[in-house]
Amino acid sequence: MLSRVAERLYWMARYLERAENNARMIMAFNALSMDMPRETRLSWKDLVAVTGMGELFDQHYQREDERNCVKFLMADNYNPSSIASCIMAARENVRTTRDQVPTDAWEVINELYRYTVDNLEQGIGKRARHEFLNEIVGRCQMLNGLLAGCMSHDAGYDFIRVGRNLERADMGTRQIEVGALQFLDGWDGTESYGGLLWTSVLRNQSAFQMYRHNVRRGVSGPLVIRFLLQNEPFPRSVLHSLTEVAGALSRLPLNEIPVRTALQAVRHVREGDVEALIRKEEVILFLEKLQLEIGELHDDIAKTWFPVYETA
Repeated sequence: MLSRVAERLYWMARYLERAENNARMIMAFNALSMDMPRETRLSWKDLVAVTGMGELFDQHYQREDERNCVKFLMADNYNPSSIASCIMAARENVRTTRDQVPTDAWEVINELYRYTVDNLEQGIGKRARHEFLNEIVGRCQMLNGLLAGCMSHDAGYDFIRVGRNLERADMGTRQIEVGALQFLDGWDGTESYGGLLWTSVLRNQSAFQMYRHNVRRGVSGPLVIRFLLQNEPFPRSVLHSLTEVAGALSRLPLNEIPVRTALQAVRHVREGDVEALIRKEEVILFLEKLQLEIGELHDDIAKTWFPVYETA
């Protein structure tokens, strides 16, 4: 496989996962804002912080209100992590690798792109927002299912698995970090509606039902953090995602350095004592270190297999 083809498949999967994660995150936060009492003020800027694009937002907006934050996360072309930008980039990467993926995959991504362009303005508004975002999530899931069920599970598909799960792990740590910051600031008490906050964090990952099925206890900060970090059977947990990355990398050639970095990240997540980290108020440092390891893993992947190292 040509290195430029591998790179495009990798980034196609990352962009698609990023678009889906942003859609999930906005839907969950929108539901949280309606559940919370009126006197509780929520910052939509927290969603921008999850994506790591806070400085870029500040360069283009003076007000951190709901509409500006939603527009930035959904529609702005200068934001490379917006839903519109990610879907456009994913489509371009599929277009240039059409001989590597099922024909139906190109049709689905092209239809997703057209739907996004045609409905984006309405989707920004409150009335049509949920329907629009739910459609984005569903179509992303459709494409992932099509690739899993109809594409040969060869090196090309392994690069797709790596990209999808690395992006999922990175976004997962960022969403947990935002919840943990609120938790450490005392937002988890009953009077401050902490249960709603952690329910929202779970819904970001469509994890609420699986959390209740596996944990069988009430929603609380430490239990949610441990579930989303370390519950390996749950496919959107950080541990599961990084394990998938390590497994896919192990089947690729010249993989010694990336596999070693991936296994180090897996070990870091698996051995973390969540309760002790929270008790010592070190959970944020733990997550930031994990994010650095994920960034290092991306660097190793790019240096090993891609012709020109570029960031997104």
